[in-house]
Amino acid sequence: MRKELHHKGWNEIKTNDSWAIFKIMGEFVNGFEKMSKIGPCVSIFGSARTKPDHKYYKLTVDVAEKIVQSGYGVITGGGPGIMEAGNKGAHLGGGTSVGLNIELPFEQHDNPYIDHDKNLDFDYFFVRKVMFVKYSQGFVVMPGGFGTLDELFEAITLIQTHKIGKFPIILVGTDFWEGLLDWVKKTLLDTFNNISPSDLDLIHLVDTAEEVTEILDNFYKQSQLSPNF
Repeated sequence: MRKELHHKGWNEIKTNDSWAIFKIMGEFVNGFEKMSKIGPCVSIFGSARTKPDHKYYKLTVDVAEKIVQSGYGVITGGGPGIMEAGNKGAHLGGGTSVGLNIELPFEQHDNPYIDHDKNLDFDYFFVRKVMFVKYSQGFVVMPGGFGTLDELFEAITLIQTHKIGKFPIILVGTDFWEGLLDWVKKTLLDTFNNISPSDLDLIHLVDTAEEVTEILDNFYKQSQLSPNF
């Protein structure tokens, strides 16, 4: 991408950017049209590199299956690894299984457990991220890499700044997430005072599928299921 930009003049870039608006609009319209018909869902995030024999792949299948048994659909990024496990669990549980795919040079390809009519493709990360946030009733965050952290902290930021309503953010895997949460508490809060103590109330740390569904069910006994904006 940088190489292509280097060889284009500013006027050519400006023209291409103007026409790109229509493609962006098309992705938003298609996404809104399809996602608005799906009903309440929970998004599951995690690494595309997690193998089927890994404990967190197996746990994700269990988590997703119990989520759909509780009456929610499951949304993932549509690719392999944890995403595949999320869609597999939803499929095995007989529930809604949604995949929001993104064009990437490696790692990403459709997994076979997405409902055929709920498989959406995106070129733009920011459009895809809007779909996750708008139509999710909760985020279940399994161990992952930079993309997983990006989704996690964006959701926390949007809730913290009241750009969207509050919904459960559930981190699964104490051995993976505990160090990050310790840093947030000790460095961001205690040492630098860059967040408020109440911000930590947004995050739950659990290790079992049963804990995930309990948090979701308890939250929605008091809150209405609806798109977030």
